[in-house]
Amino acid sequence: MPLLDRAAQLKQEVSLWRRHLHSKPELLYDVHETAAFVEQKLREFGCDEVVTGIGRTGVVGVIKGKKGAGQAIGLRADMDALPLTETGTPEWVSQNPGKAHSCGHDGHTSMLLGAAKILCETRDFYGEVIVIFQPAEEGGAGGLAMVKDGMMERFNIVEVYGMHNMPGIPVGELAVCKGPIMAATDEFTITINGKGGHAAQPHRNIDPIVIGSQLVTALQSIVSRGSNPLDSLVISVTKFNAGEAYNIIPEKAVLAGTVRSLTKHNRAFAEQRMRAHCEAFGLLNNIKIDLDFKNNYPVTFNHSGQTEIAANVADKVSINGPITREVEPMMGGEDFSYMLEARPGCYIFLGNGESANLHHPAYDFNDDALPYGMSYWVELAQYRLKDAQLAPAEKIAA
Repeated sequence: MPLLDRAAQLKQEVSLWRRHLHSKPELLYDVHETAAFVEQKLREFGCDEVVTGIGRTGVVGVIKGKKGAGQAIGLRADMDALPLTETGTPEWVSQNPGKAHSCGHDGHTSMLLGAAKILCETRDFYGEVIVIFQPAEEGGAGGLAMVKDGMMERFNIVEVYGMHNMPGIPVGELAVCKGPIMAATDEFTITINGKGGHAAQPHRNIDPIVIGSQLVTALQSIVSRGSNPLDSLVISVTKFNAGEAYNIIPEKAVLAGTVRSLTKHNRAFAEQRMRAHCEAFGLLNNIKIDLDFKNNYPVTFNHSGQTEIAANVADKVSINGPITREVEPMMGGEDFSYMLEARPGCYIFLGNGESANLHHPAYDFNDDALPYGMSYWVELAQYRLKDAQLAPAEKIAA
């Protein structure tokens, strides 16, 4: 049976939680109302311990199994919204102007709360399930903040698992892959320090706009002619700022954009080649070109054994049986990557149906997906903690 009976029974109640959270979106670490809602529910369910303020505004609940002592696994959801204006018109539309749950974190939080409620009722496992509610996924590195706060050590977490809804995948289906599933996300700013002057006398100036235009084109060759076509790498210039008047060549031009990669090699390669391009263009034009390259979220890397475990559990939950185990990685970023660097685990996609895309102002989480997410979390916890000691994941993968 693809769904747990209890998860199906809770769908209406969890939908109400989800819609409440959807109407009250909060950004980054400023998720105080959301965190208070989560804390209240976890205490109502009877969690053995509820801890707030981890990673500034994160919430962690501890659920102990009734079978006896054992190890602990972490299940993570994100709580924050996006800084955009919602265009959908459901009854639960955002009441906070300029903020919207257009990535489905309201659904993620609600599914994990529903699973926590079921796990508190059943406790059919050894050890402990640690439910993690994280702030600031959307650009604030809340996952890193929780790791730096010692969450893994404090709660003795040995494995950690995450989930994200995915438009385009049918409701009731899940998908995953081993290795990189989401990209590293880096940001860059290039400052071209030219020599300004009258636009009618370009020979007396060093035009940063012309140099910048040439540099934009040259940067694309890093991907098309420098990297292996079978390795995913994206370099996108998304800003080009220069000039204030029709008849003045400006002193300066500023380019900015993002680099997305799925391997540490490509991440380092892209930065090295971009620096070489900037240096070469500077020497060619006798000017200084500065590159500020900022490493952001690392690659979200699924560990082989834990991914096999997650896929086996998802097979039981999926409406159509065996799930997709070789889904194409996304070039978007995800700060669950920091938790996967701290502990082995897996990040899986859950179908949201034919909805608007993530980060679109008309997006809304599909409540029909809630029971599948809850079932997956409960089945995963009970399966992974069925013994006092976790079976070696590597043997399962083999």
